[in-house]
Amino acid sequence: MTTALVLSGGGARAAYQVGILRALARLLPARTHNPFPIICGTSAGAVNALSLAGQPGPFRHRVASLVKIWRELEPNQVYRTDLIGVLRNSARLAASLMRGGHAPSRAVALLDNAPLRTLLERHVHFRHIDEALASGELDAVCVTAMNYASGQSVSFFQGRQAPWKRNRRRGERAGLSIDHLLASAAIPILFPSMRIGDSHYGDGALRQLRPLSPALRLGADRLFVIGVSDNPLHQASEAPSKHPPPVGQILGHMLNSAFIDSMEGEIEGLETVNLLTRQLGGPVVQDDRLLRPIETLCISPSQPLDRIAADHIHELPLSMRLFLRSIGATSESGGASAASYLLFDAGFCRRLIALGYADAMAQRHGIAAFFGLPGPGITPGDTP
Repeated sequence: MTTALVLSGGGARAAYQVGILRALARLLPARTHNPFPIICGTSAGAVNALSLAGQPGPFRHRVASLVKIWRELEPNQVYRTDLIGVLRNSARLAASLMRGGHAPSRAVALLDNAPLRTLLERHVHFRHIDEALASGELDAVCVTAMNYASGQSVSFFQGRQAPWKRNRRRGERAGLSIDHLLASAAIPILFPSMRIGDSHYGDGALRQLRPLSPALRLGADRLFVIGVSDNPLHQASEAPSKHPPPVGQILGHMLNSAFIDSMEGEIEGLETVNLLTRQLGGPVVQDDRLLRPIETLCISPSQPLDRIAADHIHELPLSMRLFLRSIGATSESGGASAASYLLFDAGFCRRLIALGYADAMAQRHGIAAFFGLPGPGITPGDTP
């Protein structure tokens, strides 16, 4: 049985994934080198995925390195935060609209993510990915981006598996690089698109209708999925409003739709297939495809991330606070969901890491069963 790690997108919300991985590193035997032969990520989840795959040593060491990055993260390590730089980019964006939306030489966006490239170059070692694939430690590693020209979801992967092509999505073998990571994490308008070959690519979550499909196409039989959506039981109830929704609230729902909804929908579909195959006592063939039961363990936040984000917006640089305030994204009721995707701040990230760790420890018996471990003798309050 081949187990895949699937990390969804979500901007700064991806710090939650690091908390889950931290707990998993605590629960697995210390000698564990890599529990995931297949590692797939999208957007910020792609950054976490390749940071794990691109580190040598035991799994605990790799996760500890990832935790250190997120615990010390500041916005200026991801994008330029100086007011002059943000205003200059805004002017370029406005000028491109006057030219029919085209940029004369380079992709335009509100934020300059050049610092992110520098950060990734220090922490993602692509040579180790090549060595891990050659040695058999890894079967495949994959990141997904969207092709702006075709609108297709493209999963760039390294591995021996065959490429694939389906409706609005395809798998393409490639030597992964920083450009693939930046393309997968290029949130439209906020971060510039990335040119790969002859095409420009943006955030992989945008047209990823089947976020679990790349892992399955690469040969996974079991999926360990870490989402970043709020628990539906904790979502705010509908409340009457005298005013139209602010832009920030609308943007928050648009981002949630791109980063969250498709993952939740496919997990529901996978559960339906599993139920059907169990009832029929074997695999099901549909449209010449073999539908087989896929063991899946999915962990998502137990607390609303919007509320946590609202507590930390004041810690952002002035330029970002002014931008978020201008679109009404500075409070939980007014669109803090949008802000949560840009809150690359140590305070916010540390809270999400702690939440992820607590949520995973609360499901430690399920994790132990998934990985075939003896019952863990660790209390939820323990930390690595």
